[in-house]
This record gives sequence, C-alpha cells and structure tokens, in this order.
Amino acid sequence: MNDSLHSMLGTAWFGLLGLILVFYVVTDGFDLGVGILSLFTPRATDRDQMVQSIGHVWDANETWLVVLGGGLFGAFPAAYATLLQDLYVPVMMLIASLIMRGAAIEFRHAAHRTRPWDLVFGVGSLLAAISQGIVLGRVITGLAPGAPDVGFTAVTAIGVVSGYCLLGATYLIKKTSGALEQAARRYTVFSVMTTVAAAILLSAGTMIFSPVGQDRWAETDVFHLLVMLAVIAILSFAYILYSVQMNSQRGPFRGAVLLFLASFAGLAVSLFPDLLPGKLTIAEAASDNSTLVFMLFGIGTILPVMIGYNLYQYHVFRGKVVPHGHGAHHGHAASGASVVQPVVVRPAHLEGHRDTH
Repeated sequence: MNDSLHSMLGTAWFGLLGLILVFYVVTDGFDLGVGILSLFTPRATDRDQMVQSIGHVWDANETWLVVLGGGLFGAFPAAYATLLQDLYVPVMMLIASLIMRGAAIEFRHAAHRTRPWDLVFGVGSLLAAISQGIVLGRVITGLAPGAPDVGFTAVTAIGVVSGYCLLGATYLIKKTSGALEQAARRYTVFSVMTTVAAAILLSAGTMIFSPVGQDRWAETDVFHLLVMLAVIAILSFAYILYSVQMNSQRGPFRGAVLLFLASFAGLAVSLFPDLLPGKLTIAEAASDNSTLVFMLFGIGTILPVMIGYNLYQYHVFRGKVVPHGHGAHHGHAASGASVVQPVVVRPAHLEGHRDTH
C-alpha cells in the first residue's frame, strides 16, 4: 500500500512538473523568441516595439522556471542532484543569460543609445534558448557521452531556438502592426519549417541514440499514442501556414502553442515512467511520501494564484501595442514596466477604428 501511494504521488508530481514546464516554455518561449528575432531587426523603432510587446509579461513568465526548479528539488532530489552535476555549465549559462536579458530590458529604458543593450537582450535570449536545448538533449539521451550524443544535443538546441523563434514571431503577429507584423509573418514561415525539420531529425535520432526510442517507443500502446500526437502536430503545422496566408492575427500563435503542446505531450509519454532514461525512474527519484504530500498543499495554493495572475495580465494587456518613441521610456526603469498602450483588436474590416484602453 505504501509503495502504491509513493508511486501515485510520484506520478502526480511528474504530471505537475510537466504542466509547469509547459507554462514556462509557452510563456517565456515567446519572449525569448522575440529577443532572438530582435537580433535580426535593424530598425530601432521596431526593436522598441518588440520590447514593448513583452514589457508587461516577461518577468512574470520567468517565475515558472523558479517554481519548476524548486519543485524538482523538493519532489525529485535525486534527479535534481544528477542533472545539476552533469549539466552545471548549461544551467549556469541559462541563469547568466536570463540576468543579461533582465538587465538589458531595464537599462535600455534610460540609455541614450539603446543598441548595445538591444544586443545584450538578443544575445541573452539566444544563449538562454541554446542552454535549454542542451539540457533537453542531454536528458533525452540519458546523459550518455560520445560524439553521436553531442550531435543529437546540438540539433536539439537548434530545434529549441527555432521553436522559440516560432512562438516569438507568431506572438509579434498578434501584438504588432505595419512592417514589423509583416516581417513577423515571414519569420513565422521560416521558423516553422526549421522547427519541423529539427523535430523530424530528433525523432530519428531518438530511435537510434536514446533509451527512449529503443525501449519506450517499442511498446504498441505508446507508439499508437505518439502517432496520434504526430497527426496533431502535422495539423498544427498546416494551420500555422494557412493562418499566416489568410492574414489571421491570432491563428498563427494558437497553432504554434498547439504544436508545442503536442510535442511536449509526446516527450512526457516517451519519458514516463523514467525521469532520466536508463538512469532514474520516477519512483527511484521521488522524495518520501510526507514530503510529496506537504508539497502538494503548497503547490495547490501557489499554482491557482500564478495561473490566475497570468490570465489577468494577458487580459488587461490584450491587443496590439501602440509604438512610442524611446524618449517616452525614461522614468520607468525603476518599475520595470515598458510604456505600453494596449488596444483591443477589431476585426479586419474595422482595423482602422481601434479603441484605446
């Protein structure tokens, strides 16, 4: 009975951490993508508009990563210790890059020359995405050494960077207008192509190099479920391209989110019941029952508040941002808030008649 309860609690925490990871990747993913795309945006006014589009949400988005790290430490300390020991460099690079991004967003408000801080913002975003890709690739391969696994991890990093660019580009479609919106549509088409190409390569590599492909994917039920998720991913890919072609404002972002959800569901199904393929199962890595139960009460209190706050802020700042000159940013560095004036997006035939809020 005790073993059964421990297994149930461990599985519950596996699902909770997976849910928190999804919240982090989708929310912080698009603002990391916006940062990466800013490196390819030559006009200062466009970069201002890009920063404005995420100025009200970027810091709250990163909160999910803090909760994820704390949950992993408390619920699965053995996995936390193993990952930190083997992935110390990419984890430290991730933390440093997030600090770079935050400092750049804050200091650019007061700087007379924003270009240096824009570069810090973009490079920090790129390094954060690369480091997360490295961690993901190493987890899928079970921290195995060797050149093939290094190559697999490199493709994973490219896939994560491309996926975040896809989220960032589709987010800019629904938050910006004019030339920047049109550029975001072009970025969307390119990034969805490279994201899907990387996903195909990674699927083939997982079958060859990862214990996941050799063991978990061989199970008939798992294989059928993965096929269903692959169909959802293909439909999401087609919908993104269709909605871009039809000049949809919100469709591309919704398609990108669905593509990520299908991908993460496939990852969770593939890993279960392991946390580290071939090294640690959920039951082996989980804390004792009393710790898991105590943490459930804590997360049960925090999670609804975080979800509610995120939904509320996205509702308040819905619509497209109104561009402002750089001079309007002065005086706002202390609060960290960008000067953003959200507007409710009207249907296409009323696009010229927006109400400001």
